[in-house]
Amino acid sequence: MQSVQLDISITADDAILWRDNALHLLDQRLLPNEERFIRCLDAVDTAEAIRAMVVRGAPAIGITAAYGVALAVRQRHALAPEHWRERVERDMALLAGSRPTAVNLFWALERCRRALDRLEGGDPFPPMLTLAQQLHKDDRTMNRRMGEFGAALIEGPTAVITHCNAGGLATGGHGTALGVIRTGHAQGRITQVFADETRPWLQGARLTAWELVQEDIPVQLMADGAACARMGEGGIGWVIVGSDRIAANGDVANKIGTFALAAAARYHGVKFMVAAPTSTIDPDTADGADIPIETRAEEEILSCAGRPVAAAGAGAWNPVFDVTPAELIDAIVTEKGVIPNPDAEKIAAHLAD
Repeated sequence: MQSVQLDISITADDAILWRDNALHLLDQRLLPNEERFIRCLDAVDTAEAIRAMVVRGAPAIGITAAYGVALAVRQRHALAPEHWRERVERDMALLAGSRPTAVNLFWALERCRRALDRLEGGDPFPPMLTLAQQLHKDDRTMNRRMGEFGAALIEGPTAVITHCNAGGLATGGHGTALGVIRTGHAQGRITQVFADETRPWLQGARLTAWELVQEDIPVQLMADGAACARMGEGGIGWVIVGSDRIAANGDVANKIGTFALAAAARYHGVKFMVAAPTSTIDPDTADGADIPIETRAEEEILSCAGRPVAAAGAGAWNPVFDVTPAELIDAIVTEKGVIPNPDAEKIAAHLAD
């Protein structure tokens, strides 16, 4: 991976760029203090960018992986025109291993695999690049549709809480949870956003607040543990979050801390919304207990911005996600519409429409 500075005015919707025959990813590890891109030239670069959190958010990971496949096809076909398919398959396995929880990654790789199977001759790179670009474009379109569906549920004006980052940075553009918030604010339904800081990577502080400030949407940051008390103060109509995987019964895997937020919302009578594309729904995963939960290094908990914050010798437990039971969710919103009070029957019907 190579770090580069691009001469452009950067917004959250520019986090994934195809430019100068390479994939450029806004390095989200550096925001909000520095706006630099990582240039990826092959599948190895792309997989490392996903693993290292240069890019994060389930839809964005899926789109990035599709571009990674296109890069792999270009490289392997140029080096070994007779044997490129086998080598691309190994590259796809490398991409699949970069993050285990976000199902959009595997959805995008399966789309690429089916497209590869249909190729009959000629240079395979142009059609694979076109596929990645189409997935990218489609995601933006779906997010805007999702924003309309989600905003229509909000009887404003009200304040909302969000957790982690599910905006343009986490998607192909506009965002899922933040897409609902952007649309809701534009319609006068949302007056104020309270963003959890989201330890240990501080996506709420570094990324969500950055996006909302860019959009001139009022945002106040709070420690993760303050959300329950904030609901108790009143004035919060909804909690709105994204998702990395939704099981067939409606259980939702999202950033660690989401389950506690949903439980607090139910106690306080605050509505709880999950915004995610249908590609995040995994019908092959029966319930939340079957969702693989990524655990990352202890150092992410024991330090902050590279400086130790814990006593020497302490250990840490660092799951990246937790699972919110379907019974705590008032609505799942996708690009196809709203699933109220989700369960297995409603999820299946939604996917079948």
